[in-house]
Amino acid sequence: MKTKFFSLLIIFSFLGFSAFSQGFTIGVKAGANLGKMTGQSFKDQYTLGYQVGGFVTIPLGKRFAIQPEVIFNQTNLDTSSKFSDIYAFNNVSKIELRQLSIPIMLNVNLNKYITFQAGPQFGVTLDQSKNLLENGKDAFKSGNFSLAGGIQLNLLKFRVYGRYVGGLTNLDNVGDKENWKVQSIQVGLGIGL
Repeated sequence: MKTKFFSLLIIFSFLGFSAFSQGFTIGVKAGANLGKMTGQSFKDQYTLGYQVGGFVTIPLGKRFAIQPEVIFNQTNLDTSSKFSDIYAFNNVSKIELRQLSIPIMLNVNLNKYITFQAGPQFGVTLDQSKNLLENGKDAFKSGNFSLAGGIQLNLLKFRVYGRYVGGLTNLDNVGDKENWKVQSIQVGLGIGL
């Protein structure tokens, strides 16, 4: 009797794990990061950067899933001519902001090919250089909270995505003279492993 019970328990456990793992996906992704910073110290234009990272898709039924990600972002920022008037730094024309971003996206599957995504994104500034002009870690606050939303096309194991990320945190760590919020448009390709 105990053997039959344990056999049934093992079979049901295996079936439950198999059903869960059918939608569970681990993957990598990379793409372009078109970013800009609000405030009169920066040019009001998007500048090309890059992003690379990984994701995990955890199904919550047929229509929904949670997709946490870990992404390394580089956002290139061009300063305006007013930057040196507002802040006591001369000859600063370009700043590279490197962040580790952790978006937690809610996936809503319209069908097997189209997924809408929305959720919060947390960011941590990673630069370690000692020079303020090269180092976003001194000029920008270390943490960032954003909201993200976009669409993903699912083609076999490939995922083609586009996403808008709007920063909610003021990142100005130099003197709080302006409200610096990062905005980015991300496009790229992911693959489930």
